[in-house]
Amino acid sequence: MTQWFFRNGDLARDGWQSVVDASLEGWQHTGLRIAELAEGDSAPLEAGDVERLVIPLAGSFRVEYASAEGPDAVASDAATASGGIDLAGRRSVFDGPPDVLYLPAGTSVTVTGAGRVAIAEAPVPEESAGEQHPVTYISKADVPVELRGAGRSSRQVHNYGTPAALSASKFIVCEVITPAENWSSFPAHKHDENVPGTESRLEEIYYFETAVSRGLDAPAEADPFGLFATYSSSAGDIDINAIVRTGDIALVPYGYHGPAAAAPGYDMYYLNVMAGPDAERVWNITDDPAHGWVRSSWEGQEFDSRLPYTQAEGQ
Repeated sequence: MTQWFFRNGDLARDGWQSVVDASLEGWQHTGLRIAELAEGDSAPLEAGDVERLVIPLAGSFRVEYASAEGPDAVASDAATASGGIDLAGRRSVFDGPPDVLYLPAGTSVTVTGAGRVAIAEAPVPEESAGEQHPVTYISKADVPVELRGAGRSSRQVHNYGTPAALSASKFIVCEVITPAENWSSFPAHKHDENVPGTESRLEEIYYFETAVSRGLDAPAEADPFGLFATYSSSAGDIDINAIVRTGDIALVPYGYHGPAAAAPGYDMYYLNVMAGPDAERVWNITDDPAHGWVRSSWEGQEFDSRLPYTQAEGQ
């Protein structure tokens, strides 16, 4: 069976901490790059037939970009005037959403700063190349924040790269915060068949980070972790049952996925990048029939009072 789970560092390449792209066997519709930058470091990428979303994970960054078509219309006057923009970041992925910047296909980019940055990617096929989307800046104040589920299924979703929030060619990008002892990405579900109005075909990347839960005083030897699982569907065989920590990556080409569970004492974060071969850019899912009923059990439950997570006090 093809390997679909990678530990932190397994996908290191060309100065990047992790690279997911079509060079991986069986992978073709999505990509992700993670860089850990020190002060003065930069991460350049050439223009190509790929759209990108720059997402600060920890720290703030300067993004310089250049389009083969000349200056792009953007949502920020500062970006228009300078050919680049400063992205206000965050102390960690558990401190609310950051500023993000969308770059269409045919745009080169250089990211400079100190901290950890993610660049979500999706190849833009030739038939979609004429549907050019503008460079788009979304400030952290304008990121749609969704509180999803209830009770121990409560989680926080930052929907900066979903169809409702961003005009893009192929990908759907969001991030999820799951507080300690809660479950997310459940009921287990899939999106590997084209059933119009019901299910769409989407590859999915999960990039994980974990940390001692907010407000807890843990010893130095604390080892934050969570759990993540996938299993097979009629579209293909897959089997991940993994302990996940910061920097780990799970790829879901098909099959049911979930739960993503945060262990007691430890919060869990994941960044999702999805795209597929269907013409419509939409996230339609089918629950595992054995577990879909769980959604109705949330009715009447109180939402987890720890959420939403915003910037921690004193930061």
